[in-house]
Amino acid sequence: MPADMLLHAAHLSTLVACAVLKLPQILVLVRARSSCGLSLHSLLLELAGFVVFMTYQVYYDYPPPTYLEYPILIAQDAVMLLLILHYNQQRSHALLYALLFVGGWRLVTVHKWMVDLAMSLCTVISAASKFAQLQCLWRSKDAGQVSALSWLLAVYTCAARIYTTAVTTGDVQVLVRFMVTTSLNAWVLLTVLHYQKRGGGGAKKQD
Repeated sequence: MPADMLLHAAHLSTLVACAVLKLPQILVLVRARSSCGLSLHSLLLELAGFVVFMTYQVYYDYPPPTYLEYPILIAQDAVMLLLILHYNQQRSHALLYALLFVGGWRLVTVHKWMVDLAMSLCTVISAASKFAQLQCLWRSKDAGQVSALSWLLAVYTCAARIYTTAVTTGDVQVLVRFMVTTSLNAWVLLTVLHYQKRGGGGAKKQD
């Protein structure tokens, strides 16, 4: 049926997009050897949101296709975190962050009410992550090493998840989270494009 094919296509395209979502950003970081324009706080909050969201989905035994991309996103964010800590001369903080995330994940899974509470805060955490990145851009007025392609892919995957969630589980908390993150990802993308365009214009004037 067309509806089934559309759902399958949305699941598959989301998984494929997420498999490469952070790669443009990682490549930009490696080439530049600088984390200019990237917010460490934003990345940490995003990681926390990803861990909580995946834990919630697994705990309630939701269909795996609705969250299969999250282990991939968490792994990519972990690589980005290590790179940012490396370029910021904060490599010693890596073990501390790892212990905090593992400890937090174990704590969340102790009781059902903890999972539900964590999920109720997940949207706030995810939104705070985007605002932290926006503040970093507004403060520096420079997109620096921020990859617009990664944010474009993030907009698409969150938008696709609005559809797949509505069709499969209909979970209101999950739907609200994806609606909020889609809007904020688009805001970050537009901000990045604005500063990249302005920076390019400045470079032309100097030439």
